[in-house]
Amino acid sequence: MPRFLLIETSTTVCSVSLAEGMHIIARRQTSEAKAHASLLAVFIDQILRECGMKVKDLAAIAVSGGPGSYTGLRVGVSTAKGLCFGASIPLIHVSSLEVIAQLYLNSNTTADPLRIYPMIDARRMEVYTAPYSVREEGSLGRMAFLEGSVQAMNITGESFMEELVMGKVIFTGNGAPKCRNTIVHPNALFAEVLSHADGMAQAAMKAYTEKKFEDVAYYIPFYLKEFVAICPKKEF
Repeated sequence: MPRFLLIETSTTVCSVSLAEGMHIIARRQTSEAKAHASLLAVFIDQILRECGMKVKDLAAIAVSGGPGSYTGLRVGVSTAKGLCFGASIPLIHVSSLEVIAQLYLNSNTTADPLRIYPMIDARRMEVYTAPYSVREEGSLGRMAFLEGSVQAMNITGESFMEELVMGKVIFTGNGAPKCRNTIVHPNALFAEVLSHADGMAQAAMKAYTEKKFEDVAYYIPFYLKEFVAICPKKEF
């Protein structure tokens, strides 16, 4: 069974998992602020040592490639690319939003909702989000499939109304809690799911089977929005 290193750094949680097929056999994570750059390589080294492996023993490395934190994505993607290049192994892209949607599916066995909207906080009342539906994908089981465009959305009381009147919609991820008091339709359900590398295993296995790999030299994260530096106010 192929083994994949899974790297997720698109939000405030920095996590690394090692999957054998779709089964997670080791994991590390931290929610410590601004720890991605200092702890990611440490986590990878710890996991590989724990499992008696070297980078070259991996079938591929999957990275959560956006949207999300500009700095977090740069740390995760540059690390993944460096490891893939050095060991001559494939690089797999997984959407940061798909990771959250899949984590929801993996933790819930109830009837599938009309849509799942994973949300990544983008400050104020803005979130990165996209609509996902649920499909059975053979041996991979229930998987989240993108059903529309990824966008940065300002949430209002009218957001998602067309879908909410048709059925239950799940909102989840670290951007969902701030929308709870704005999206108040009875069909709006909120699930507490934070992004984690564990949610990448099925997508990694599917991409590996279908040989959907990224060009290590030219792959860049999907930032969605341009980086804007926030400078502290100066007193004169």
